[in-house]
Amino acid sequence: MQTTGNTKEVSLYFHIPFCTKKCPYCHFYVVPNREELQLSYLAALEKEWQIVSHKIAGMHIVSIYFGGGTPSLLGPQKIDKVLQWIAGSSATISTDCEITLEANPENVTLELIKEFKACGINRISLGLQSMEDELLVHLGRGHSASKSSQAVIDCYEAGMQNISVDLMFELPHQNMAHWTHTLDKVSTLPITHLSLYNLVIEPHTQFHKKRKELSTHLPPEELCKEMLDIAVDKLETAGLKRYEISAFAKPGYLSRHNTGYWKARPFLGLGPSAFSYFDKKRFQNVCNLQKYCSQLDKGILPIDFEEELSFPANLKELLAVELRLIDGVNIEEFEKKHAKLPQEMLNSLKKLKELNLLEQNNNIIKMTNKGLLFYDTVAEEII
Repeated sequence: MQTTGNTKEVSLYFHIPFCTKKCPYCHFYVVPNREELQLSYLAALEKEWQIVSHKIAGMHIVSIYFGGGTPSLLGPQKIDKVLQWIAGSSATISTDCEITLEANPENVTLELIKEFKACGINRISLGLQSMEDELLVHLGRGHSASKSSQAVIDCYEAGMQNISVDLMFELPHQNMAHWTHTLDKVSTLPITHLSLYNLVIEPHTQFHKKRKELSTHLPPEELCKEMLDIAVDKLETAGLKRYEISAFAKPGYLSRHNTGYWKARPFLGLGPSAFSYFDKKRFQNVCNLQKYCSQLDKGILPIDFEEELSFPANLKELLAVELRLIDGVNIEEFEKKHAKLPQEMLNSLKKLKELNLLEQNNNIIKMTNKGLLFYDTVAEEII
Protein backbone atom coordinates (compact mmCIF):
# COMPACT_ATOMS: atom_id res chain seq x y z
CA MET A 1 0.00 0.00 0.00
CA GLN A 2 1.18 3.50 -0.76
CA THR A 3 1.40 5.95 2.08
CA THR A 4 1.22 9.66 2.76
CA GLY A 5 3.52 10.03 5.76
CA ASN A 6 2.26 7.17 7.90
CA THR A 7 -1.26 7.25 6.42
CA LYS A 8 -2.37 4.63 3.93
CA GLU A 9 -3.76 5.96 0.66
CA VAL A 10 -7.09 4.76 -0.67
CA SER A 11 -9.41 5.49 -3.60
CA LEU A 12 -13.20 5.33 -3.92
CA TYR A 13 -15.22 4.27 -6.96
CA PHE A 14 -18.99 4.75 -7.30
CA HIS A 15 -20.79 2.88 -10.07
CA ILE A 16 -23.77 4.96 -11.20
CA PRO A 17 -25.61 2.72 -13.67
CA PHE A 18 -28.07 5.13 -15.28
CA CYS A 19 -28.12 5.68 -19.05
CA THR A 20 -30.62 7.23 -21.45
CA LYS A 21 -29.86 4.24 -23.72
CA LYS A 22 -27.29 1.46 -23.88
CA CYS A 23 -24.63 1.70 -26.59
CA PRO A 24 -24.43 -1.46 -28.75
CA TYR A 25 -20.77 -2.13 -27.81
CA CYS A 26 -21.18 -1.49 -24.05
CA HIS A 27 -20.72 -4.40 -21.63
CA PHE A 28 -21.02 -2.42 -18.38
CA TYR A 29 -23.99 -2.82 -16.07
CA VAL A 30 -26.52 -0.07 -16.90
CA VAL A 31 -30.24 0.59 -16.29
CA PRO A 32 -32.75 3.12 -17.74
CA ASN A 33 -32.49 6.61 -16.30
CA ARG A 34 -35.67 6.94 -14.21
CA GLU A 35 -36.14 9.14 -11.15
CA GLU A 36 -37.68 6.36 -9.01
CA LEU A 37 -34.69 4.10 -9.79
CA GLN A 38 -32.29 6.92 -8.91
CA LEU A 39 -33.98 7.39 -5.53
CA SER A 40 -33.89 3.64 -4.75
CA TYR A 41 -30.25 3.52 -5.83
CA LEU A 42 -29.24 6.52 -3.70
CA ALA A 43 -30.98 5.13 -0.58
CA ALA A 44 -29.20 1.78 -1.03
CA LEU A 45 -25.86 3.47 -1.78
CA GLU A 46 -26.08 5.40 1.48
CA LYS A 47 -26.70 2.14 3.37
CA GLU A 48 -23.69 0.54 1.66
CA TRP A 49 -21.55 3.54 2.54
CA GLN A 50 -22.63 3.33 6.18
CA ILE A 51 -21.61 -0.35 6.29
CA VAL A 52 -18.22 -0.08 4.53
CA SER A 53 -16.92 3.40 5.42
CA HIS A 54 -15.37 2.17 8.71
CA LYS A 55 -12.85 0.20 6.60
CA ILE A 56 -11.13 3.42 5.50
CA ALA A 57 -11.07 5.06 8.95
CA GLY A 58 -7.83 7.01 9.31
CA MET A 59 -6.90 6.47 5.66
CA HIS A 60 -6.12 9.22 3.15
CA ILE A 61 -8.52 9.46 0.17
CA VAL A 62 -6.52 10.54 -2.90
CA SER A 63 -9.10 9.94 -5.64
CA ILE A 64 -12.87 9.59 -6.00
CA TYR A 65 -14.32 8.37 -9.28
CA PHE A 66 -17.97 8.47 -10.39
CA GLY A 67 -18.22 5.97 -13.26
CA GLY A 68 -21.06 4.25 -15.04
CA GLY A 69 -23.36 4.32 -16.85
CA THR A 70 -23.62 8.08 -17.20
CA PRO A 71 -22.97 9.48 -13.70
CA SER A 72 -23.74 13.08 -14.72
CA LEU A 73 -27.41 12.01 -15.07
CA LEU A 74 -27.57 11.76 -11.27
CA GLY A 75 -27.27 15.57 -11.17
CA PRO A 76 -25.19 17.92 -9.00
CA GLN A 77 -27.41 17.73 -5.88
CA LYS A 78 -27.22 13.94 -5.57
CA ILE A 79 -23.48 13.89 -6.35
CA ASP A 80 -23.00 16.59 -3.71
CA LYS A 81 -24.88 14.42 -1.20
CA VAL A 82 -22.45 11.51 -1.82
CA LEU A 83 -19.44 13.83 -1.44
CA GLN A 84 -20.89 15.08 1.86
CA TRP A 85 -21.10 11.50 3.18
CA ILE A 86 -17.41 11.08 2.36
CA ALA A 87 -16.47 14.41 3.96
CA GLY A 88 -18.29 13.31 7.13
CA SER A 89 -16.37 10.03 7.39
CA SER A 90 -13.36 9.28 9.59
CA ALA A 91 -11.03 9.16 6.56
CA THR A 92 -9.24 12.32 5.43
CA ILE A 93 -9.70 13.71 1.93
CA SER A 94 -6.41 14.81 0.37
CA THR A 95 -6.30 18.56 -0.34
CA ASP A 96 -5.48 17.71 -3.96
CA CYS A 97 -7.90 14.75 -4.18
CA GLU A 98 -8.79 13.98 -7.80
CA ILE A 99 -12.61 13.82 -8.07
CA THR A 100 -13.73 12.58 -11.49
CA LEU A 101 -17.19 12.51 -13.04
CA GLU A 102 -17.95 10.71 -16.31
CA ALA A 103 -20.37 12.41 -18.71
CA ASN A 104 -21.61 12.12 -22.28
CA PRO A 105 -21.30 15.17 -24.55
CA GLU A 106 -25.07 15.40 -25.20
CA ASN A 107 -25.74 15.95 -21.47
CA VAL A 108 -23.14 18.69 -20.99
CA THR A 109 -24.03 22.37 -20.61
CA LEU A 110 -21.90 25.23 -19.28
CA GLU A 111 -24.26 25.77 -16.33
CA LEU A 112 -24.38 22.08 -15.41
CA ILE A 113 -20.58 21.78 -15.28
CA LYS A 114 -20.38 24.95 -13.17
CA GLU A 115 -22.78 23.29 -10.69
CA PHE A 116 -20.73 20.07 -10.61
CA LYS A 117 -17.57 22.11 -10.07
CA ALA A 118 -19.22 23.98 -7.20
CA CYS A 119 -19.94 20.71 -5.39
CA GLY A 120 -16.32 19.52 -5.68
CA ILE A 121 -15.88 17.75 -9.05
CA ASN A 122 -12.45 18.76 -10.38
CA ARG A 123 -12.03 16.35 -13.29
CA ILE A 124 -14.46 15.49 -16.10
CA SER A 125 -14.17 12.41 -18.33
CA LEU A 126 -16.12 12.72 -21.60
CA GLY A 127 -16.96 9.78 -23.87
CA LEU A 128 -16.28 11.33 -27.28
CA GLN A 129 -15.30 8.02 -29.02
CA SER A 130 -15.01 9.60 -32.49
CA MET A 131 -15.16 12.97 -34.25
CA GLU A 132 -16.93 11.47 -37.28
CA ASP A 133 -20.73 11.75 -37.30
CA GLU A 134 -21.07 8.66 -39.49
CA LEU A 135 -19.12 6.52 -37.02
CA LEU A 136 -20.97 7.96 -34.03
CA VAL A 137 -24.21 6.73 -35.61
CA HIS A 138 -22.72 3.23 -36.08
CA LEU A 139 -21.65 3.29 -32.40
CA GLY A 140 -25.17 4.25 -31.31
CA ARG A 141 -23.93 7.44 -29.64
CA GLY A 142 -26.38 10.22 -28.80
CA HIS A 143 -24.21 13.15 -29.86
CA SER A 144 -22.57 14.67 -32.93
CA ALA A 145 -18.90 15.53 -33.41
CA SER A 146 -19.68 19.26 -33.10
CA LYS A 147 -21.49 18.61 -29.79
CA SER A 148 -18.36 16.77 -28.58
CA SER A 149 -16.21 19.83 -29.28
CA GLN A 150 -18.75 22.12 -27.62
CA ALA A 151 -18.94 19.88 -24.54
CA VAL A 152 -15.15 20.06 -24.04
CA ILE A 153 -15.22 23.85 -24.49
CA ASP A 154 -18.16 24.18 -22.04
CA CYS A 155 -16.21 22.17 -19.43
CA TYR A 156 -13.17 24.37 -19.95
CA GLU A 157 -15.16 27.60 -19.80
CA ALA A 158 -16.85 26.38 -16.61
CA GLY A 159 -13.38 26.40 -15.03
CA MET A 160 -12.72 22.67 -15.23
CA GLN A 161 -8.95 22.50 -15.60
CA ASN A 162 -8.66 18.71 -15.84
CA ILE A 163 -10.60 17.31 -18.82
CA SER A 164 -10.17 13.73 -20.03
CA VAL A 165 -11.72 12.26 -23.19
CA ASP A 166 -12.19 8.71 -24.49
CA LEU A 167 -11.53 7.77 -28.12
CA MET A 168 -12.10 4.43 -29.87
CA PHE A 169 -10.41 2.88 -32.89
CA GLU A 170 -10.61 -0.40 -34.85
CA LEU A 171 -14.28 0.52 -35.45
CA PRO A 172 -16.59 -0.89 -38.14
CA HIS A 173 -16.47 1.34 -41.27
CA GLN A 174 -13.48 3.30 -39.87
CA ASN A 175 -10.64 4.21 -42.24
CA MET A 176 -7.38 6.09 -41.80
CA ALA A 177 -8.87 9.40 -43.02
CA HIS A 178 -11.55 9.17 -40.31
CA TRP A 179 -8.95 8.42 -37.67
CA THR A 180 -6.47 11.18 -38.55
CA HIS A 181 -9.34 13.70 -38.70
CA THR A 182 -10.51 12.62 -35.21
CA LEU A 183 -6.98 12.87 -33.78
CA ASP A 184 -6.34 16.26 -35.40
CA LYS A 185 -9.66 17.64 -34.14
CA VAL A 186 -9.20 16.35 -30.58
CA SER A 187 -5.62 17.71 -30.49
CA THR A 188 -6.98 21.26 -30.85
CA LEU A 189 -9.30 20.93 -27.82
CA PRO A 190 -8.31 22.05 -24.27
CA ILE A 191 -7.93 18.53 -22.86
CA THR A 192 -5.37 17.30 -20.34
CA HIS A 193 -5.86 13.51 -20.64
CA LEU A 194 -6.97 10.97 -23.21
CA SER A 195 -7.87 7.28 -22.94
CA LEU A 196 -7.58 5.28 -26.14
CA TYR A 197 -9.54 2.06 -26.62
CA ASN A 198 -9.64 -0.40 -29.48
CA LEU A 199 -13.09 -1.88 -30.01
CA VAL A 200 -13.51 -5.26 -28.34
CA ILE A 201 -16.75 -7.03 -29.23
CA GLU A 202 -17.81 -8.30 -25.80
CA PRO A 203 -20.38 -11.04 -25.06
CA HIS A 204 -23.90 -9.88 -24.07
CA THR A 205 -23.76 -6.76 -26.29
CA GLN A 206 -25.73 -5.82 -29.41
CA PHE A 207 -22.46 -5.81 -31.37
CA HIS A 208 -21.82 -9.39 -30.28
CA LYS A 209 -25.17 -10.47 -31.74
CA LYS A 210 -24.21 -8.83 -35.05
CA ARG A 211 -20.52 -9.84 -34.95
CA LYS A 212 -20.55 -11.80 -38.24
CA GLU A 213 -22.00 -8.87 -40.14
CA LEU A 214 -19.70 -6.36 -38.37
CA SER A 215 -16.55 -8.42 -39.00
CA THR A 216 -16.72 -7.64 -42.73
CA HIS A 217 -16.54 -3.90 -41.95
CA LEU A 218 -13.67 -3.93 -39.43
CA PRO A 219 -10.31 -2.41 -40.48
CA PRO A 220 -7.60 -5.00 -41.31
CA GLU A 221 -5.05 -5.83 -38.61
CA GLU A 222 -2.18 -3.99 -40.32
CA LEU A 223 -4.27 -0.82 -40.56
CA CYS A 224 -5.16 -1.09 -36.86
CA LYS A 225 -1.46 -1.16 -35.97
CA GLU A 226 -0.89 1.92 -38.16
CA MET A 227 -3.82 3.66 -36.43
CA LEU A 228 -2.18 3.10 -33.05
CA ASP A 229 1.23 4.32 -34.29
CA ILE A 230 -0.32 7.49 -35.74
CA ALA A 231 -2.32 8.09 -32.56
CA VAL A 232 0.81 7.88 -30.38
CA ASP A 233 2.70 10.21 -32.73
CA LYS A 234 -0.05 12.82 -33.08
CA LEU A 235 -1.03 12.84 -29.40
CA GLU A 236 2.56 13.12 -28.17
CA THR A 237 3.14 15.95 -30.68
CA ALA A 238 0.11 17.67 -29.12
CA GLY A 239 1.75 17.37 -25.67
CA LEU A 240 -0.17 14.31 -24.48
CA LYS A 241 2.54 11.87 -23.39
CA ARG A 242 1.75 8.16 -23.37
CA TYR A 243 2.19 6.97 -19.77
CA GLU A 244 0.24 3.69 -19.91
CA ILE A 245 -0.68 1.37 -22.79
CA SER A 246 -3.98 3.15 -23.40
CA ALA A 247 -3.55 6.48 -21.58
CA PHE A 248 -2.02 9.84 -22.53
CA ALA A 249 -1.63 12.94 -20.39
CA LYS A 250 -0.17 16.44 -20.28
CA PRO A 251 2.54 16.88 -17.60
CA GLY A 252 0.99 16.80 -14.11
CA TYR A 253 -2.32 15.32 -15.34
CA LEU A 254 -1.77 11.56 -15.14
CA SER A 255 -4.97 9.98 -13.82
CA ARG A 256 -4.32 9.53 -10.13
CA HIS A 257 -7.27 7.15 -9.84
CA ASN A 258 -6.26 4.84 -12.70
CA THR A 259 -2.60 4.90 -11.66
CA GLY A 260 -3.83 3.47 -8.36
CA TYR A 261 -5.33 0.49 -10.20
CA TRP A 262 -2.03 -0.18 -11.96
CA LYS A 263 0.06 0.23 -8.80
CA ALA A 264 -2.27 -1.76 -6.50
CA ARG A 265 -3.49 1.10 -4.33
CA PRO A 266 -6.47 -0.20 -2.30
CA PHE A 267 -9.88 1.03 -3.42
CA LEU A 268 -13.48 0.50 -2.41
CA GLY A 269 -16.12 0.25 -5.13
CA LEU A 270 -19.75 1.02 -4.25
CA GLY A 271 -22.90 0.54 -6.32
CA PRO A 272 -24.21 -2.42 -8.36
CA SER A 273 -21.42 -4.30 -10.25
CA ALA A 274 -18.64 -2.22 -8.62
CA PHE A 275 -15.29 -3.93 -8.03
CA SER A 276 -13.07 -3.37 -4.98
CA TYR A 277 -9.48 -4.25 -4.10
CA PHE A 278 -8.95 -4.00 -0.36
CA ASP A 279 -6.88 -5.89 2.23
CA LYS A 280 -5.36 -7.77 -0.75
CA LYS A 281 -8.81 -9.18 -1.63
CA ARG A 282 -10.81 -8.52 -4.79
CA PHE A 283 -14.58 -8.46 -4.60
CA GLN A 284 -17.51 -7.36 -6.76
CA ASN A 285 -21.07 -6.31 -6.00
CA VAL A 286 -24.09 -7.96 -7.64
CA CYS A 287 -24.84 -6.75 -11.19
CA ASN A 288 -28.52 -6.14 -10.48
CA LEU A 289 -29.99 -2.93 -9.07
CA GLN A 290 -33.07 -4.58 -7.54
CA LYS A 291 -30.97 -7.25 -5.80
CA TYR A 292 -28.42 -4.62 -4.73
CA CYS A 293 -31.19 -2.54 -3.09
CA SER A 294 -33.01 -5.48 -1.48
CA GLN A 295 -29.84 -6.92 0.10
CA LEU A 296 -28.87 -3.55 1.56
CA ASP A 297 -32.43 -3.12 2.88
CA LYS A 298 -31.71 -6.24 4.94
CA GLY A 299 -28.35 -4.83 6.06
CA ILE A 300 -26.42 -7.35 3.94
CA LEU A 301 -23.48 -6.29 1.77
CA PRO A 302 -24.41 -7.13 -1.86
CA ILE A 303 -21.15 -8.96 -2.66
CA ASP A 304 -21.42 -11.45 -5.50
CA PHE A 305 -17.78 -12.56 -5.80
CA GLU A 306 -14.68 -12.45 -3.62
CA GLU A 307 -11.16 -13.85 -3.98
CA GLU A 308 -7.74 -13.50 -2.46
CA LEU A 309 -4.96 -14.80 -4.69
CA SER A 310 -2.33 -16.85 -2.90
CA PHE A 311 1.42 -16.42 -3.38
CA PRO A 312 2.86 -16.33 -6.03
CA ALA A 313 -0.31 -15.87 -8.17
CA ASN A 314 -0.97 -12.53 -6.43
CA LEU A 315 2.57 -11.33 -7.19
CA LYS A 316 2.32 -12.38 -10.84
CA GLU A 317 -0.89 -10.43 -11.33
CA LEU A 318 0.43 -7.32 -9.54
CA LEU A 319 3.55 -7.29 -11.73
CA ALA A 320 1.66 -7.92 -14.99
CA VAL A 321 -0.73 -5.04 -14.26
CA GLU A 322 1.98 -2.56 -13.20
CA LEU A 323 3.96 -3.34 -16.37
CA ARG A 324 1.16 -1.57 -18.32
CA LEU A 325 2.90 1.67 -17.26
CA ILE A 326 5.27 2.99 -19.91
CA ASP A 327 7.96 3.85 -17.32
CA GLY A 328 7.88 0.23 -16.19
CA VAL A 329 8.41 -1.24 -12.74
CA ASN A 330 11.21 -0.63 -10.26
CA ILE A 331 11.78 -4.26 -9.21
CA GLU A 332 13.58 -3.30 -5.96
CA GLU A 333 10.63 -1.10 -4.87
CA PHE A 334 8.12 -3.70 -6.06
CA GLU A 335 9.76 -6.43 -3.95
CA LYS A 336 9.94 -4.09 -0.93
CA LYS A 337 6.22 -3.32 -1.26
CA HIS A 338 4.98 -6.84 -2.04
CA ALA A 339 7.42 -9.77 -1.82
CA LYS A 340 10.58 -11.16 -3.40
CA LEU A 341 10.09 -12.55 -6.91
CA PRO A 342 10.30 -16.35 -6.94
CA GLN A 343 12.60 -18.09 -9.44
CA GLU A 344 9.76 -19.04 -11.81
CA MET A 345 8.89 -15.33 -12.24
CA LEU A 346 12.54 -14.44 -12.82
CA ASN A 347 12.62 -17.16 -15.50
CA SER A 348 9.52 -15.67 -17.17
CA LEU A 349 11.07 -12.20 -17.18
CA LYS A 350 14.31 -13.60 -18.65
CA LYS A 351 12.35 -15.31 -21.44
CA LEU A 352 10.42 -12.10 -22.23
CA LYS A 353 13.71 -10.16 -22.40
CA GLU A 354 15.11 -12.75 -24.81
CA LEU A 355 11.99 -12.31 -26.98
CA ASN A 356 12.63 -8.52 -26.96
CA LEU A 357 9.26 -7.91 -25.27
CA LEU A 358 10.84 -6.56 -22.06
CA GLU A 359 14.03 -4.62 -21.36
CA GLN A 360 15.85 -3.94 -18.11
CA ASN A 361 18.02 -1.02 -17.08
CA ASN A 362 19.38 -1.37 -13.53
CA ASN A 363 16.27 -1.99 -11.37
CA ILE A 364 13.75 -0.77 -13.96
CA ILE A 365 12.03 -3.36 -16.11
CA LYS A 366 9.64 -2.20 -18.82
CA MET A 367 8.06 -3.19 -22.10
CA THR A 368 9.90 -2.58 -25.36
CA ASN A 369 8.06 -1.01 -28.31
CA LYS A 370 7.41 -4.56 -29.49
CA GLY A 371 6.19 -5.52 -26.01
CA LEU A 372 3.66 -2.66 -26.05
CA LEU A 373 2.08 -4.23 -29.14
CA PHE A 374 1.95 -7.67 -27.50
CA TYR A 375 1.02 -6.84 -23.91
CA ASP A 376 -1.35 -9.83 -23.71
CA THR A 377 1.59 -12.14 -24.50
CA VAL A 378 3.68 -10.46 -21.79
CA ALA A 379 0.88 -10.78 -19.21
CA GLU A 380 0.17 -14.43 -20.10
CA GLU A 381 3.84 -15.39 -19.75
CA ILE A 382 4.12 -13.71 -16.34
CA ILE A 383 0.78 -15.03 -15.00
